[in-house]
Amino acid sequence: MNQLQVLLNEGLIRTKHVENAAVIDIKDGKVCASTSGFYVPPENALNLTYTFYKNLLQVRREGLYFKEKYYKCVRADEYSIYLQNVQGGLILAKTKSFILVATYKVGMYPSVCVEAVEKLAEYLREKNS
Repeated sequence: MNQLQVLLNEGLIRTKHVENAAVIDIKDGKVCASTSGFYVPPENALNLTYTFYKNLLQVRREGLYFKEKYYKCVRADEYSIYLQNVQGGLILAKTKSFILVATYKVGMYPSVCVEAVEKLAEYLREKNS
């Protein structure tokens, strides 16, 4: 298990309000760490990367498809995107080198998921400054 996987498990999954999580390397658009059993298809990883750089306004207006599920946008800025649907939600946070992806399901608190993802993103921003 690499250091990023440990951070995902300890910082996110352990909250019990993050269902799955992954880290995408911005340079190559590939997943470099994910929680057990969470697969992010390469086309989804690239799409999430481009979303921050080219499609932010479009996502704000139209939402986003991730793993064949539609998510409505709740918030989108240059560092964070929050999306939800009736089954749960998708939280994205961008650092200098990575995009954090986290999901939550019905019964989990979105606010706890958001807080955990944002704290991990802040830690990674400080570490890579």
